[in-house]
Amino acid sequence: MAEAEPLPIVRLRHWGRWVSAAVIVALLVLLGFALAQAQIEWGSVPGFVFYRVMALGLLNTVVLAVIAQAIAIVLGILIALLRLSANPVAKWFAAAYIWLFRGLPVLLQILIWYNLALIFPTFSIPLPFGGYLVHEPTNVLISAFTAALLGLALNESAYMAEIVRAGLTSVDTGQTEAAKSIGMTPGATLRRVVLPQAMRVIIPPTGNDFINMLKGTSMASVIGVTELIHAANNISSNNLLVMETLIAAAIWYMVVVTVAGVGQHYLERSFGAADRSPVARVGKAFKGMPLVRGARV
Repeated sequence: MAEAEPLPIVRLRHWGRWVSAAVIVALLVLLGFALAQAQIEWGSVPGFVFYRVMALGLLNTVVLAVIAQAIAIVLGILIALLRLSANPVAKWFAAAYIWLFRGLPVLLQILIWYNLALIFPTFSIPLPFGGYLVHEPTNVLISAFTAALLGLALNESAYMAEIVRAGLTSVDTGQTEAAKSIGMTPGATLRRVVLPQAMRVIIPPTGNDFINMLKGTSMASVIGVTELIHAANNISSNNLLVMETLIAAAIWYMVVVTVAGVGQHYLERSFGAADRSPVARVGKAFKGMPLVRGARV
């Protein structure tokens, strides 16, 4: 019987890939051609990028975002712990806090803090035996920068509370019970057992929220904070080159967002590389902890 000839190998043709790639390239070429023909003085953009007021706006944008995110993380952890507490009053307070600050728009919260002096002209903290610890006009204590900081931080803290709560609940309860069984305090259990595993769940959305925070600082321009958008408006009000100054601000936004994205990537990779089995994590957490009658593991 004659031996059968091998079947020819036919490469699979991905026509859809070629068509979609061609459409994307064509759209990019059209976009580049449109931008080249647009009435934009491209030669002025690099100069606006390094204007002194633009540098000040960049500094305020980064500082405002970093401080607001740091406050939000601290408050978010506290609210998340209250949300998971067995105390019903603490649980309901945390739920109400999240409901309020997550429900109100950020711009509205910034405007409320900025105009707080309309209902509370002075801010006072009285002392028990007379006098005041603080007694200042509200407009002095809550400047435009402070109002923006409070609005951004409190809004973000509500989201951070839910992110942290999701991370804490993602850790198996058996590990918490194991920690309690050898006498670890709740604080030590949280610090050495729960949080190292929860960070893998917490870091990605926190990094995304920080990037949103960097862009969200633009709302502070409404109340006169000199961030990137306000700096661009200041420049364009003198030379009427609106689009050129906005493009310069956009360049700085892309720079800081890219840097934040790279930092988030390395944080996620470091925690992913350090990830081991739950048993290994708990064993590391328990190492050196005293057991019953002074025994150690």
